[in-house]
Amino acid sequence: MTLYSRHHRKARILFGVSDVALTALAFEAAYLTRVYLPLEKNFELSVPLKALLLGFTTLIWVLLGYWLGVYERLDSSRLRTIVRDATRQCGIGGIAVILFEYTLRLDLSRGFLALFVAFSWVLLLLFRWRAGKVVGIIRKEFAAPHHVVVVGIGERALRLGRMLEDSGDYGIRLLGFLAEGGDVPSEVVLKGSYRVYSLERLPVLLRENVIDEILFAVDSERLAALEDVFLLCDEEGVRTRVAVDFFPHVNSEVYLDRYGETPLLTFAAAPHDEVRLVVKRVVDVVVAGTMLVLLAPVMALIVVLIRATSRGPAIFRQVRCGLNGRRFVFYKFRSMVQNAEELKAGLAHLNTKDVVFKIPDDPRMTGVGRWLRKFSIDEWPQLWNVLRGDMSLVGPRPAVPEEVERYQRWQRRRLRMRPGLTCLWAVEGRDRLDFETWMKMDMEYIDNWSLVLDGKILLLTIPYVLLGKGAH
Repeated sequence: MTLYSRHHRKARILFGVSDVALTALAFEAAYLTRVYLPLEKNFELSVPLKALLLGFTTLIWVLLGYWLGVYERLDSSRLRTIVRDATRQCGIGGIAVILFEYTLRLDLSRGFLALFVAFSWVLLLLFRWRAGKVVGIIRKEFAAPHHVVVVGIGERALRLGRMLEDSGDYGIRLLGFLAEGGDVPSEVVLKGSYRVYSLERLPVLLRENVIDEILFAVDSERLAALEDVFLLCDEEGVRTRVAVDFFPHVNSEVYLDRYGETPLLTFAAAPHDEVRLVVKRVVDVVVAGTMLVLLAPVMALIVVLIRATSRGPAIFRQVRCGLNGRRFVFYKFRSMVQNAEELKAGLAHLNTKDVVFKIPDDPRMTGVGRWLRKFSIDEWPQLWNVLRGDMSLVGPRPAVPEEVERYQRWQRRRLRMRPGLTCLWAVEGRDRLDFETWMKMDMEYIDNWSLVLDGKILLLTIPYVLLGKGAH
């Protein structure tokens, strides 16, 4: 995310609103056109029902736009990309509308729905074909000159200066550099030439020039000595920012927090947005609670089936590592023979993974267990773990403590996210992937986590589970 990413966010919101308008226009055009076509069903929609259907379609189109990342590419001039995005959005959206119509038993004409999807596809295609100019207009709108001065002339300051030059399309104007001491160059040459001022001249510069923002790109040990400069900017009402790339190899997200009266510079290597994490937890509780109620009769039948076909308890319990290494009791339907753990040492030579214990066509599995494992039904009791807060619907799969002890240091970061029923690698190959790929994909999930990504993984998990893909 760039320093001026709010401009990008405003552009995405504008494109979302445009999709609402274009989808509504396509819907109304299809509804009005239906009377002139020989459709198999002649239907009329009441005003409330029409409003409900229109509201659903516009909402789905916009959600799909964000989910598919369409609004990130609307300034693309590649026709192939534009056609692909519009086709995917309208195709998936059309399926969603058909399912919605079937659920409410609206009995709409298939010809009308096809007409609506076609109109929507054409309108989105035409608009996005010219969207590059719209992006240009947005950039001009937000390009009111924003004058910036950089404190420092070291490599970090010069790198920041180049980035500011590249933001010229957004109205950023680099006025020059400020430096301490007398033995400094008179100017800095990047793409353009910029004057270097003495830091003592800052009060005069603030009086004689329009300066909207001052960026400090100095060594960390110099910040305390610049307290008077910060106070001066504070009194003048000038916004100041400090480049905190003191640790260039640390990739954590950096933000300012406060404990009492003490400001804290925080480095977060895992998601920390409390609002979104609360939403994630609410979704976990609602979905897990609902599924436990709905699946209770089937789960009771599975318990009877397991007990009737093999000796031992129906539920397998095991200690696993959860959020930040907290240990909890993990539940599964037992899919192996009762003494499976005792047989593990004798089968170690068949293990195909480096750290975890995985055997293709594991001989310890029972007949019923093999079927439960294939369709991931053995994981259903973990809905109770989700309800308790030990796990989440989506997250890195929980590991046993013995495996965690063998992790490399970089792999331990996966413990900083609550473990889940399903994860990114579960929809990208599952047991066919090697252990290191599992770990890398868990890191990719943590680094890119969002509620939308969770929803995407959940949706992609459904066909894998129903078809029994990739599970051993």
